[in-house]
Formats: sequence, C-alpha cells, structure tokens
Amino acid sequence: MHLDGQDPAAREDPQEFQELARSAGAETVGFVNVSRHQPSAKFLIGSGKVEELHDLVKEGEAELVIFNHTLTPSQERNLERALECRVLDRTGLILDIFAQRARTHEGKLQVELAQLEHMSTRLVRGWTHLERQKGGIGLRGPGETQLETDRRLLRVRIRQIKQRLEKVRGQREQARRGRRRADIPSVSLVGYTNAGKSTLFNALTESEVYAANQLFATLDPTLRRLELEDVGPVILADTVGFIRHLPHKLVESFRATLEESSNADLLLHVIDAHEPERDQQIEQVLAVLGEIGANELPMLEVYNKLDLLEGIEPQIQRDADGKPQRVWVSARDGLGLDLLRQAVAELLGDDLFVGTLCLPQRLGRLRAQFFELGAVQRETHDEEGGSLLEVRLPRVELNRLISREGLRVDEFIEQHTLQ
Repeated sequence: MHLDGQDPAAREDPQEFQELARSAGAETVGFVNVSRHQPSAKFLIGSGKVEELHDLVKEGEAELVIFNHTLTPSQERNLERALECRVLDRTGLILDIFAQRARTHEGKLQVELAQLEHMSTRLVRGWTHLERQKGGIGLRGPGETQLETDRRLLRVRIRQIKQRLEKVRGQREQARRGRRRADIPSVSLVGYTNAGKSTLFNALTESEVYAANQLFATLDPTLRRLELEDVGPVILADTVGFIRHLPHKLVESFRATLEESSNADLLLHVIDAHEPERDQQIEQVLAVLGEIGANELPMLEVYNKLDLLEGIEPQIQRDADGKPQRVWVSARDGLGLDLLRQAVAELLGDDLFVGTLCLPQRLGRLRAQFFELGAVQRETHDEEGGSLLEVRLPRVELNRLISREGLRVDEFIEQHTLQ
C-alpha cells in the first residue's frame, strides 16, 4: 500500500518500496497506490479504501499488508482489525530485513534493540507472551497486569542489550585508538543501499564479502587492510547502506557500527551513477551522516556502475584547488579502480614530506626505520659517512619517528637536516 501525497519531504518511492518487500522475501499479491493529500488519523487512508483493501486481501488470500509509510500504533491496530490480517509499516519492514541480514552477535543485538524499542510503542494487547522469554512464573509482581509485566520485561531486555553494545563500542574505540597510535588512516565506504559498496570493497581489497543486488545486503561492518602507494597501509571499512527516512531507532541502535564512519579519516561516498533518483539518494546519505556527526569529514564521491552508462569513461574530477572530488568507476568490471586508489592516496597523503634527510652515523636505528617503511627513494653518503636519504612519506609518520628519538621536529622541518 503506497500513499501519494503533496508533501515532498514525506514522499516515498513506490519502486523502492517494492524492492524492500522483495528483499524481505515477500511474495506480492497486489500493489495499491492511493492519492490522498490529508492522511486519516484513524486508518491513514480513507474508510472507503480500507473496505476496498479488505476485499483485495480476501480475494488474494493475503496474510500481510505492508504500508510504505510510518503508521502510529493506533493506526496499525485499527487497520489490523478492519483488514483481519497482519499490518506492517515501512519501519517494521526495514527492521525485518535487518533481522534477516544480521550475521554477527553484535549485529543481532543491534537489530533486537531496534525491534524491542519499536515494539515497546505498540505494546497494548492484553496477552503478548513476552513473559515466556523469561519463564514467567515468579517474575510477575503483586497486582501486576500482563501488560505491565510485558513492559517491564521489555525494559529489562533493552537495558541488557544497551549494556552489551556499550562494551562493543568500547572495544571498537580501543581498536581505533590502536590504529591511530600506529598512524594507520581509516577509510569508510558510505552510501545509499545497493549502490555497490560491497562489490567495490571486494574489488579493492580482494575480499569475498557478501554482495548481492538487493537492499541491505551488508549489515555487519567489515574491516580490511589496503596498501596504497605513497601512503602505505590503510584500513577500509564496509558499512551498512542508508535509505530515505531510515528509522531513527535504527540509527540509534547501529551507532556503534556507524561510528566506523564518523571516526574515519576519509569517507568514500559510493553513488549509483545509473540511478534516476541519485540526487535524492545523495541528499538522504548526507542527512544520515549529519545525524551521526560525520558530515564535516573529508569526502570523495565515487560514481559507481559506470558499465551501465554510455559515453562516460573512468576519470577523476577535481575541484578548483586540484584536489580529487569525484571518481567514476565500475566496481563490477574493475574499471577506474587504479584512479580511485590514486585519488584516495592523494587525499590521505596530501601532507607528504618529500625531501633529503642528512642522518649522522649515530642515528643508524632511525635510518633503518625509514628503510623498513619503504620511504627511502635513494641513499648517498656525505664526507663524514652520514646518510643522505631521499625520502617520501606522510609528515605524520615522519614526526612520529623523529619525536621517538627525542629530536626537535620543528627544527628538522625547517632545516630538513638532523644533526
């Protein structure tokens, strides 16, 4: 059931809705499009349409009616009574897809949290059997109704999941601190669902992350190490896709996962170049990035699925300062991936030190470290036996090595010489 209204901010895409239902495994019996500018408080749609929908449900023997909109708890209950079958709104549908896709323990916890918080607003039925999760007997307080028991059990479970996810968040932050100490930059793939992030991730890292032409194929974040010329190792993260009007409960529940994006040194915004509504999808991704505090991070736009377009070659488009701004690639066919690596290396390594260092013999250990990093382009020697190293490496890495030896970095940078 799709409702067409005049408010463009609340507008949903009927084609995307059908794709969501297909991704959830639903077998579509019929699609109903209703034009209504003023939603009804009781049913969202008019009572006449409800009767018409009831007849369609009986005729098609449908077991479930899905609305491409957010329903209030009372609207959902009223519709279930009138249609005599289960009713699901857009949020419930997305939650169901997430529940199917979750693979890791963390992902399952995040989905359960979002589902329980969604359910808590709809918990009004007299008997929901939630007490069976805890055994029931002995848990009910004196004079406590079944509804109060269910609500209390929900609160207890939600608190338990939040505590577990807080531990996960701490572990992720510890891992990120370790990477920062090692000065390994992190790059996070973000984008609208089904834009091709996982296919691009696999192509860049030679991994085998699950990728499919369906919405929310990737739910659990995956990290891989990637070697880039002039930069060295970077950590590439594949994250959950965004969607218009992504339920706020999901953004909250997946905050631990989405922090991989909000703490990245660079975001690769993967865009489906073949999608007719790509501009609206870009807006939605930027809106979610704003919610998680990642909208100010450096970003490179990656226009993917170039193989579906005619007359456009793989290329890097630059801004007025010459910085890479947009790269056109085909992750599926491997077109333009070398250009993407080049653009990422430029953006991460824009603060490169390129010059000659004069290291006296007593700093032999420091000399060895430069060689270990692969930063030495050429080595010669001066009259006193010191090493003249032509090096190329990130300035952050250079500062780290110098400060370890107790040397003054500012003097070194000015003179490009260590004595």
